Amino acid sequence: MSLFEMSDRATKYRNDLLEFMDACVYPAESVYEAQMAESGNPHFQPPILEELKEQARSRGLWNLFHPNPEWGPGLTNLEYAPLAEIMGRSPQLAPEACNCNAPDTGNMEVFTLFGSDEHKEKYLKPLLEGTIRSAFAMTEPQVASSDATNVQLSMVRDGDAYVLNGRKWFASNALHANCKVMIVMGKTDPDAATHRQQSMLVVPIDAPGVTVMRGLPVFGYQDREGHAEIDFHDVRVPVTDVLKGEGEGFAIAQARLGPGRIHHCMRCIGMAERALELMCLRADSRTTFGRPISANANIRDWIAEARIDIEMIRLLTLKAAYLMDTVGNKAAQTEIAAIKVAAPNIALKIVDRAIQVHGAGGVTDDFPLAGFWAHLRTLRLADGPDEVHKRAIARQELKKYREVSQ
Repeated sequence: MSLFEMSDRATKYRNDLLEFMDACVYPAESVYEAQMAESGNPHFQPPILEELKEQARSRGLWNLFHPNPEWGPGLTNLEYAPLAEIMGRSPQLAPEACNCNAPDTGNMEVFTLFGSDEHKEKYLKPLLEGTIRSAFAMTEPQVASSDATNVQLSMVRDGDAYVLNGRKWFASNALHANCKVMIVMGKTDPDAATHRQQSMLVVPIDAPGVTVMRGLPVFGYQDREGHAEIDFHDVRVPVTDVLKGEGEGFAIAQARLGPGRIHHCMRCIGMAERALELMCLRADSRTTFGRPISANANIRDWIAEARIDIEMIRLLTLKAAYLMDTVGNKAAQTEIAAIKVAAPNIALKIVDRAIQVHGAGGVTDDFPLAGFWAHLRTLRLADGPDEVHKRAIARQELKKYREVSQ
C-alpha cells in the first residue's frame, strides 16, 4: 500500500467532488462572470453561488475541511488535501460553494477549539451553515506584520471590556455581503514576554467604532470578498470575547496557520493543474509559422517541467499533511514552511508560462490565468512571506548540525 494512498471515504468524496466540478462548477463560471459584470458591484453575492451551495449540500460536499466529525466529515489533513486541490481549480466558486473557503475555515477551527459556548452558538453554527461569513484581522499597515509580535493595535482592559484602537488592513472577507464577525489580533500587554503580549478577540463587524475604510485591490482586482482596511476607534469588546485567554493570541495564530497552509498549497496545485491543462489545449489548437505551437521544443519543455514540478510539490504537500496527522504540527514545521514557499512559486511559474502560450488572451479575463497569477503572487506574502518561511527552515537545519557538532 502506498504511504499516501487515499482511504475509501476520501476516494468517494474525491469522485463526488470531481463530478460536482464537471456538472456544476465549471459550467457556472461564465454565469458567475456575467452576473458579477451586470451587478456593477465587485462585492456582489451572485445568485449562481447560492445555487452551487445548495447543490454541494445536497451532494454531501459541505464543510469537507473540518476535522471534527461533529461539524464535518472528520477527514484527516491527508484525506482532505486532494479535495482542496480539486476546489483550487475554480478558486472563485468551488471553495465557497462547499463552505471550505478561507478565512472562514481557519476561523471555524478557532471557534471550535477556543470559542465559548456563546461564540459557537452565535457564530460557529451559522458559519458551518454557510449563512454568514467572517474575517480575520491581523495584518497592519504601519508595521511589518510578517512578524506577528509587531502587531500594534491596542487592546486595553477597562473593567469588564477591552478597548481597541488601531488600524488593520487586508482583512479578507470583511467586504463580503454576509460578513458578520471578525477575529482580531492585538496587543493586550506590551510588557509581557514577547509571545505573550498578543490576544485575539471576537469583534462584530458592525460594533460601534469599527469603520471599514476601503477595499484594497490586489494587482488591480477587487476580490468579491474584499481585503479591507479597517479602523478601530475606542471599540469596546466584552472580556468574555477573548479567545482562549489573554496572551494566547500568538499560540492561536500558530494553531490556525498549520492546516490553512495545507489548504492554500493544495489549492495552488489545483490552479497549476488547470493552467497546465489550458496550456496543452492552447498549444495544440494554435499554429505559428506553419505548425502547432505544441511542436516547439520550448513549449514541450514547459509542459514536461510543469508535470514534474506539480508531482514534486504535491508529494511534498502530502508528506506535510501526513506528518501533521501522525506526529503533529510542531514536528512537521519544516515541511509546512517548505510547501508554503514551494507551492505558490511553482504554480506561479506554470501559470506564467500558460499565459505566454495564450498570448494576448492570457492577460485578459477571457481565461482564468490572469486571476490565478494575481492570487498566487499574493499568496507569496499571505500567511507569511517566503523569506520568513525560509528563515524558519534554515534555523531548523542549522540547529540539527550544531547539535551534532557539540
